[in-house]
Amino acid sequence: MTRTQLASASRRRLLQAGAALSLTAPVGRLLAAPSAEGARLLVVFLRGAYDCCNVLVPTASDFYYQSRPSIAIPRPGQPDGALALDADWGLHPALASTVLPLFQRRDAAFIPFAGTDDLTRSHFETQDGIELGQALGGRRDYGSGFLNRLAQVLGAGPLQEVAPIAFTDQLPLSMRGAARVGNMGLGGAGGRGLDARQTADIAAMYSQSPLKGNVAEGFAVQDEVRRSIQAEMDQASRNAISAKGFELVARRMARLMRDRFDLGFVDVGGWDTHVNQGGSTGYLANRLQELGRGLAGFAEELGEPAWRETVVVVISEFGRTFRENGNKGTDHGHGTVYWVLGGGLSASAGGRVVGTQQALTAQTLFQNRDWPVLNEYRAVLGGLFQRMYGLSAQQVAQVFPGAAPRDLNLV
Repeated sequence: MTRTQLASASRRRLLQAGAALSLTAPVGRLLAAPSAEGARLLVVFLRGAYDCCNVLVPTASDFYYQSRPSIAIPRPGQPDGALALDADWGLHPALASTVLPLFQRRDAAFIPFAGTDDLTRSHFETQDGIELGQALGGRRDYGSGFLNRLAQVLGAGPLQEVAPIAFTDQLPLSMRGAARVGNMGLGGAGGRGLDARQTADIAAMYSQSPLKGNVAEGFAVQDEVRRSIQAEMDQASRNAISAKGFELVARRMARLMRDRFDLGFVDVGGWDTHVNQGGSTGYLANRLQELGRGLAGFAEELGEPAWRETVVVVISEFGRTFRENGNKGTDHGHGTVYWVLGGGLSASAGGRVVGTQQALTAQTLFQNRDWPVLNEYRAVLGGLFQRMYGLSAQQVAQVFPGAAPRDLNLV
């Protein structure tokens, strides 16, 4: 049985089982691109706007260290320092055992100054805009996401049948449209500080102490602040699984994509770090460790030769402010960094930082606060899809209307 036949048979079995899988309208029938057979794509959406500046660290920028006195990642060679990638860039040390080995064997690349030209800095507006993939300024069609349009282009034609899947509880905007798409929520995991029982136990310890009032007041203030911050983070995450949850389910996702599906989407929440973001250690570092283990586990579980046919793209709605704020965190920004992982990256991209770049100084910041966008996401992804699937310019225009594909020679 061919891989295409296997995907088709597996999807029929899932349809018959019906339990955790929901489907949209039937797929359109369009002729598939000739080089599409065998290729797999997984898009990982980090909801909440992760701080790219502390992941792909601009170690050559003195302005970076001046702008982040509390949360900057030290230069390579210093304690807890960044992991040198080249003369200008380093990687967060939390990714030392996971993403760095992929980069070193040329299975990973980074695209800085990436993102959308949307300037709202609204999580919801920008997430929607990216997932829809439509031109800015026009009326949005919320029934047509860019991954669904890609599935339509690849089509269920005589050369190939595409099998898309969203690893989410609800079908995401990116997968909405005429093509049939399965969605399968894989659950979440991860703790959120002291629970009610632990708080009560600690309060009881001080119940006969002069500090009783201080402890009670401290917990009350802490709870109020946590609720306020958590509410915004939860809204920005839009019910996405946590990074810990992603780590736990990534291998299951890999097995499903190896055997049944070839176009996937998953979202990971918890990246809206306004307060106590941390530097080499702390909140962001912990999330990066979990994300890194999930990505490395996904690659390992796919195995060869499937990993050589797979591309994983990690994106986020926007970046964060270049300067840290007064709460030792960062606020909503503009440009960000995309990750591209896979066993078939080209020699000119794998193990490199690619795309248009510039020095990060006070003079080059966008609106004196953010990374600029120099690598527009529809152009970059359009160029990637063109190479992966052998798409024509007309087919790319179906996926990203009005965008000119930009070939970064990623695969």
